[in-house]
Amino acid sequence: MATTTTPIADPRLVPIAEKVERGERLTKEDGLTLYESPDLLTIGRLADMVNRRKNGDRVYFIENMYINPTNVCEARCRFCGFRRDPGADGAYTMSPDEVLAYVAQRFNPNIREFHIVGGHNHTVPFDYYLDVVRALKRHYPQVTIKAYTAAEVVFFAKLAGLTVEEVLIELRKAGVETLPGGGAEILTERYRQKMAPDKASVEEWLNVHRIAHQMGMKTHATMLYGSIETLEERIEHMLRIRELQDETGGFLVFIPLACQPMKPTASIMRRTSAFDDIKTIAISRLMLDNVDHIKAYFINIGTQLTQLALTFGADDVHGTLVEERISHAAGALTQTALTREELIWLIKGAHKTPVERDTFYNVVRVYA
Repeated sequence: MATTTTPIADPRLVPIAEKVERGERLTKEDGLTLYESPDLLTIGRLADMVNRRKNGDRVYFIENMYINPTNVCEARCRFCGFRRDPGADGAYTMSPDEVLAYVAQRFNPNIREFHIVGGHNHTVPFDYYLDVVRALKRHYPQVTIKAYTAAEVVFFAKLAGLTVEEVLIELRKAGVETLPGGGAEILTERYRQKMAPDKASVEEWLNVHRIAHQMGMKTHATMLYGSIETLEERIEHMLRIRELQDETGGFLVFIPLACQPMKPTASIMRRTSAFDDIKTIAISRLMLDNVDHIKAYFINIGTQLTQLALTFGADDVHGTLVEERISHAAGALTQTALTREELIWLIKGAHKTPVERDTFYNVVRVYA
């Protein structure tokens, strides 16, 4: 049945629904209207329509492992509970051998990806970050290395006195095959000056991905929502990703991340609401018409809401992770990992088809 013949509670959504049915691109004003509308079911129905056009009933996951080699960081982002000053209680920097030992204790032969992010540790040279990748690639040549955010790349360039392109060349030589999407937060300068003034600017973050795409790399993009940003800034963020995707076609997936409060004991009023989380995933699917995949990140929104998101535009539930630290350091209450069997159960429970993938969305196995 056509969406426009299905009852729409908010009449402001009728012209947007007609655009979606015709496959037309939504505007900034459309995005703001979607956020302002209480008609979540219509928004979800439209996002599900777009997702089904792109991905059918398939939902993707990967067996991966998170690695955070250091939590020492020169930046002081207001949303981060992970960072430590050098020498502070709880500060750590694993040597490459310690990283290998950490992985060896947790590794299983099904793991296809190492997801590596950490602090901007200025007490070690750029070679340290390369050596971590080299060690992992030498011992696990079959595993794809997704390492270092665009913000980290900008930090490396300043640390080593290199250009961004030179940093990316060295990372690729060491074994990095793709960049994670972190460090984006909200891509407006007002937000970054207030929340992350020590990190890459909007244009610096975008330029790292632009250069990586021009070098033939596929990368990821995130959005950290739920703090001081306005709804207009969320839409502006999505539009910046969409514009760069128009230019390069290099983003694999968009990942909305719900901001976590600093303490696990924080009240529900300090957390994003389920309504906001689901709506943001759906709006991401509707605005980012040129990005194939939208990820529901169970670490931030929980497993049940992740499952529900699969009918609101999401087609990816991320991966097994093994041990997530950064969101949990900031106050996440969810599991730090899920098993392959749990991910399959989650997807099938939403009446979707689980598809195990590699980093680049090549199909490994379909679980009918």
